[in-house]
Parts: sequence; C-alpha cells; structure tokens
Amino acid sequence: MDQAVSVNADPDMPSDSEGRSSRWRNWTGFWLLGLCNNFAYVVMLSAAHDILKQQGSHNSTTPTPSTVALDVEGGKRSRYDCSPVSTAAVLLADILPTLMIKFSAPFFIHNLPYGTVYLLGVIFASVSAGLGELSFLSLTVFFSRDVLGGWGSGTGGAGVAGALLYSGLTQAGLSPRNTLLIMLVIPVAMVFSYFFLLVFPPSFPQWKCREVESVRGRDSQSRQPLLNDTDEEEEREKGAEGVFIMSGLLRFVVPLGVVYFAEYFINQGLLELLYFQNFYLSHAEQYRWYQTLYQVGVLVSRSSLCCVKFRRIWALSLLQCVNAVLLLLSVYYQFLPSAWLVFVIVLYEGLLGGAAYVNTFYFISKEVNRQREFAMVAASVGDSLGIAISGLIAFPVHRYFCSL
Repeated sequence: MDQAVSVNADPDMPSDSEGRSSRWRNWTGFWLLGLCNNFAYVVMLSAAHDILKQQGSHNSTTPTPSTVALDVEGGKRSRYDCSPVSTAAVLLADILPTLMIKFSAPFFIHNLPYGTVYLLGVIFASVSAGLGELSFLSLTVFFSRDVLGGWGSGTGGAGVAGALLYSGLTQAGLSPRNTLLIMLVIPVAMVFSYFFLLVFPPSFPQWKCREVESVRGRDSQSRQPLLNDTDEEEEREKGAEGVFIMSGLLRFVVPLGVVYFAEYFINQGLLELLYFQNFYLSHAEQYRWYQTLYQVGVLVSRSSLCCVKFRRIWALSLLQCVNAVLLLLSVYYQFLPSAWLVFVIVLYEGLLGGAAYVNTFYFISKEVNRQREFAMVAASVGDSLGIAISGLIAFPVHRYFCSL
C-alpha cells in the first residue's frame, strides 16, 4: 500500500466554521450507531444458555441441582452440567448471516446509496449487524477519523448494555422472552442517531448512487468505489487494485481473525462448561455474568482510542490464544478454584478483543490512501470469519467434554 503520501492525513477534517459541536454530534452519532448495530447480536449471545434450555422444554433458567448431566445420545453421565446442544449453535446462527454479507457485499455495496443500505440494515434483523457494520465502517471515511473512536466505543457499549440489561432483568425475575421483547425499542435510537445527529459533509452521497457522484467529480481518491461502470480495461485495473489492497490488509485481518477465534471459542465453547456448583450464582447466572464481564472489557478497550493506540495486533492475538489454552486446560482438569478467577480472566479477554478491533480499523483508516471505503469493508470479514470458525470447532469440543 502506498503510505508515502498523506498517510497521517485525517479524512475530511471539519472546518472551523463547523465547530466542535459538529464533531461531537458525529462522534455521538457513531457511538449510538455502534451500540444499536451490535445490541441484538450481543443480547442473543447472552441469552444463548436460556435459549437452549427453552429449546429443551425447560420453562425456567434454574439448573438441575446435580453437577452431572446426561449425554443425550449415549445415555452416559457427564461430569459437566451440559446442555444437549452447545451455545455455539446460537453463535453460528448469529454470525453466519453476517459472514455471508461481509464476504459478498464489498463487491456490490458501493453501488447502493448509504440511505438505502441503512434502511435495509434496519429492516432485516438477522443480517443487520453485518450489513450495518459494513455500511457504517465505510461511512466513517466521510468524517474525521475520531468518529472511529465513537463507533468502537458504541459497539463496546452495546456489549455491556445488552449483556448487563439481559442479565439484570432476568435475574430480577423477568422471563427471558419478555426481556428480549423490551429490547425491541433499540432500532428507534438508530433512526434518531443517523437522521438527526450526524452532520454530513455537502458532498456526501446519501441518497444518490456513487456513479452519479463520480460523474459530478465529487468522489475523492480515498472514497472512489472499487468497481465503476467504465470500460473493461479500467475495470480490470480496479480489480487488480482491489486484490492488491486485500493482500495488504492481511496483516490486519489475520491477527484480528485469530483474536476473535480465540475469544469466541472461549465465550461460546468453554464458558458454559465452567460451572462452579458451590458458588452463589446458578449455572445460567454464572454464564450470563461471564458474558457481561467480557463485554465490560470490550467497552473499556474500544473506548481507549483517544488515549492509547496499539499497532501490534499480532501480540494481542497471541495473548488471546494463551487465554484460550488456559481455559481449555481448566475445563479439562478443573483446577480453577472459583468463578471469581474466571471473572477476572474473562474481563481481561474482553480488553484484548476490544483493543484488537478498534486499533485494527484505526490503522487501516490511517495507512490506506486509495479505496479506503473498500478497505474498511473488506477488513471487517476478519472478525466474523474467526467467530464462525470458533463456532464450528466448539461443537466437537462440547461433545467431547460432555461425553467424559
């Protein structure tokens, strides 16, 4: 990637006439967009244990008193309090539509105006997290780079708000079903933040196709769509440039994918097996609070961009893999003395994951000069791919432990 020219340039820094109020409105708008976009996804993962119990015809979230459970197929008793299906099933149902969108959309999403993409993202709930992340990440290139901090902090806030509200309301006695119904008000906040908070630059193609904007000469080099309706030779050049950009993004995408593979293997593959019988919280409650503390760590680290920036994403991926190995061994040998220690590890795990996410996209926006929109969209595949792979691996791991 060409980093020699204006590598540190901030795209579309607002003029003095726009003032600080516009920047704060944009930062707040992206914070709310991040929160609303990830809210349902996080709530589904926090509710995974309850969803599977409901599927198994259990009407309450209270676990059986015994520390052992029947292996459904073999009729054997396991030393783990296992549900018949791993919570990775909920993870895969949550992430696969997002992954399919992220793999395909970078090659056609530039042909849709942002307003249309946004409304589609609100309408189709299952796909909205992936479609929303694609459109909002690419949207950041039209604003000053500090809105990435708002987006990152908002997505972290979604984790805490979703997990904490779900854990708190269910523990207070509200049924999981009614708790999820209450949270249907979130799309209203997304509508407000997009249409009433953001201050768009005059050249922003909100309701017009990019081709029209390109003809009018409004597209800068960093925003120019990857594929235009031009002659075949130019399209081939654009395609080659896209491949070159993708190859340059691997140094960001691969470490980000490893981080998310390790942490979601922990969250949806191991944490449901780390049940401490003599703890004052039930199995379902322990699982919910594992998820909540993980999201607290994510919020803190995703909100840290204004204070500290960390370029070595590979180091974060290595540390996250150490966490995964440690907790995998702890599940097998059961050497951890209390859930309190797991709480600390899970909080630390969230700090690593959030830092990897927000720093990855910050440095992509900083170091990619051409096709910045495409780069932001394409790089977002990394975390979703890592999550999907972790969900697939979590199934045999769950089956193995529940057969012991």
